[in-house]
Amino acid sequence: MSVLIFADQAEGVVKKSALEAVQYGAKVAQLLNTTASAIVLGAADDASLAALGNYGASKVLHATAAALKEVDAAVYTQVIAAAAAQEGADVLIFPFNFDGRAIAPMVAARLKAGLVTGAISLPDTSNGFVVKKNVFSGKAFASVNISAAKKVVAVMPNTFALEPTGNTAEVVPFATEIPAAKVKVLKREVITGEVPLSEATLVVSGGRGLKGPENWGLVEDLAKALGATTACSRPVADAGWRPHHEHVGQTGLTIRPNLYIAIGISGAIQHLAGVNGSKVIVVINKDPEAPFFKAADYGIVGDAFEVVPKITEAVKALK
Repeated sequence: MSVLIFADQAEGVVKKSALEAVQYGAKVAQLLNTTASAIVLGAADDASLAALGNYGASKVLHATAAALKEVDAAVYTQVIAAAAAQEGADVLIFPFNFDGRAIAPMVAARLKAGLVTGAISLPDTSNGFVVKKNVFSGKAFASVNISAAKKVVAVMPNTFALEPTGNTAEVVPFATEIPAAKVKVLKREVITGEVPLSEATLVVSGGRGLKGPENWGLVEDLAKALGATTACSRPVADAGWRPHHEHVGQTGLTIRPNLYIAIGISGAIQHLAGVNGSKVIVVINKDPEAPFFKAADYGIVGDAFEVVPKITEAVKALK
């Protein structure tokens, strides 16, 4: 038995959520008294691959075939399953990001494995293999015992702080039969100059309380002062004020930053479902009855157009 971790990459650099998955997988391997290997598909920076040892991987399998350039879940599933067979891996770990959500269930089906997605704890191996996860949009927890011989776990991003070890991993080329990709990318738009929301530790978000896109500078100025990433509620994205990749909530991105500041957002349950895993939530709203205040760690009842500029100036002064 061994542990195999899928570490996805973007533009050749392994994602932060994948580093968290590698660290999680290494700790699972310690619990099971076995080894942890990672697999990276597609062209990736050699330094990023070796650095996976910094988070517990003893070996990194690297496959670079042309068919792996784009993420085709069916193709990736076949390659990962082949790597699991080669390594004798009975436990496979994925980050619960866009790639992991698509691939982990397919790998589990192919291997006839038990599956837990959105894991927020290391497995309890004292009586089985029990993994804790959020359910009902984060309002409750479930402890799931994977009884199948093979187990697949997808780890919720921003749940476990990274703990570098200073080690490096052995990078080994991995070759297997790879089917032709069925996914064809017709257009690519790359967002540069900001931390992706899925990996952000500081997020400033705005809602309809800002009244219009011309006032979005309030959010951007505070985010810039904090070094944070910007987000928005669904009505803001639907109205075209902000791009949809910034939409957080039940029908958008689910995020777990260390700090989430909500400006002019009422806090409907659909929005809360995407952000209630945040470590600290700060709500700024002029309506004292806004439901978001019930979920907030800190709340400010006041006009955002008066409050936010003062906070921004205070942050600049502190820095």
